[in-house]
Amino acid sequence: MTSFDRPTTPDPASSAPSEDQKAVTQAALFDAFGGIRGTVETMLPGLLFVMIYTINKDVKLSAIAAGAVAVLLVIVRLLRKDTVKHAFSGVFGVGVGVAFALFTGSAKGFYLPGMIYGVGLGAAFTISALVGFPLLGVMLGPVFKENLSWRTRNPGRKKAYTKASLAWGLIFLAKYAILFPLYWWGDATQLGWVLIALKLPPMVLAVYFTWVFLAKAPPPINVIEEWEAEERAEKAAKAAKAAAKEPGL
Repeated sequence: MTSFDRPTTPDPASSAPSEDQKAVTQAALFDAFGGIRGTVETMLPGLLFVMIYTINKDVKLSAIAAGAVAVLLVIVRLLRKDTVKHAFSGVFGVGVGVAFALFTGSAKGFYLPGMIYGVGLGAAFTISALVGFPLLGVMLGPVFKENLSWRTRNPGRKKAYTKASLAWGLIFLAKYAILFPLYWWGDATQLGWVLIALKLPPMVLAVYFTWVFLAKAPPPINVIEEWEAEERAEKAAKAAKAAAKEPGL
């Protein structure tokens, strides 16, 4: 079987990114991060919480409404037999936020778990890039059917994943450097609206940087295709060997 870490020298002619590769990269990233629908599903529960709390300052009602919408979004996906990975991750995050808000009786409690998670994710992206094992490569490798082959077989893509992971890390950390002072010293309504305002732009910026770096990188090595080719070759060799042993041949 092909080793993830077997060194190879990429063909220079195939290393230059084409327009097709850029389009494939864009489509893969769009799908990996949920697209427009996934983004809406991620933002809607939090937006509903902020709107209701702004109007009536009722933490319990706001939290229950946000949780109900998150669950409803998952049910709709299940009924339509769509992929639910983004919806499930969203409902889990909202569920933890709802639990914190109801337990503490504070609207800020709804936001705290997500903020802690965001800081942790930003630190993980940054550290992984600095130690040479970029987290984004681990996440996107299966999407591009290259798994971990970029580590030693495709140094150009490893460099791109490193840059992209560092960009994600720094963007996330900068975002929460703005939000945590508001959590400590601002009011819950102000924090909620700033959180909503900062929900999409940093994500779009991080995905854009990822697309720029990967679109300029060498194409991925399709290890799935390699495995399948090797399996076909092995079966053909076994069939030929068995045929050669048959009497009269």
